Amino acid sequence: MDKTLKIGTRGSPLALAQATLTRSMLITSGLIAEDAVETIIIRTSGDRIQDRSLADIGGKGLFTKEIEEALIDGRIDVAVHSLKDLPAWMPNGLGLAAVLPRADPRDALLSPLAGTLESLPAGATVGTSSPRRKALLLNRRPDLKVVDFRGNVGTRLAKLAAHEVDATMLAVAGIGRLGLDVEYHPIDPSKMLPAACQGAIGLEIRLDDDHVRMLCDALNDRESAIAIAAERAFLATLDGSCRTPIAALARVDGDRVELEGLVARPDGTAVIRVRESAVIADAARLGEEAGQRVKSDMPLDFFIAAELSR
Repeated sequence: MDKTLKIGTRGSPLALAQATLTRSMLITSGLIAEDAVETIIIRTSGDRIQDRSLADIGGKGLFTKEIEEALIDGRIDVAVHSLKDLPAWMPNGLGLAAVLPRADPRDALLSPLAGTLESLPAGATVGTSSPRRKALLLNRRPDLKVVDFRGNVGTRLAKLAAHEVDATMLAVAGIGRLGLDVEYHPIDPSKMLPAACQGAIGLEIRLDDDHVRMLCDALNDRESAIAIAAERAFLATLDGSCRTPIAALARVDGDRVELEGLVARPDGTAVIRVRESAVIADAARLGEEAGQRVKSDMPLDFFIAAELSR
């Protein structure tokens, strides 16, 4: 390559760890020299605004907007995203070039009081900024008090240590990528279905940049990409937003992919679930059809509750 490849990322510790992993994989591929890869930190609106919930200020796209603008403008060549933060729809001219090998997609419970959701004391306070986690928590444990809990991983752990809450939840993948020495308890997906694409890192590029596409293609993990295609199609079909409690997890088994998905009322009083499978070539169509099935199963008052939460 006759110029430096610029990788764009947020500046949080987890985002930087993911950008560092991407840089290392690019260099290890042998397609680009170590001194020809540069990391560019971009501060996003989601990083700047910490005193309000994401739902109130525009949703999870606030973690990607400025990075995608830099990609469109040519200030960076590759955007590294936690795919659960990437909206279902990308700007014209941009697209996913690769999905890195997916880490553990499960959620984890962190609490000095309990090791499972069931053993949390009655009325315990749980901190989370995720509408999905809140809805699924209240669905299983309506007695819990769920409070908004924004900030990066370090901030949330500090608040937990200061006893501002009795428990919180983090992604197992994030704990591992940061190398955190904390006690945590993974939650089985049957009890807490993960966010669509949780644990997956995606590389977004300009679609007309064939050389960068070639570099990224060398890093693409086939099984992870198939699962992500199904989950993102499910999300897109449901027009998922930061306010809508949506979860999805796809798994590849041989030549087939199975998808489990759900939509919940924000207060957890109802959950619509779906589980379907298809051949891997139809992963995206599987996600779309599963999303349509969930829509058809949702009663009118469910739609009203979803809209009132916006």
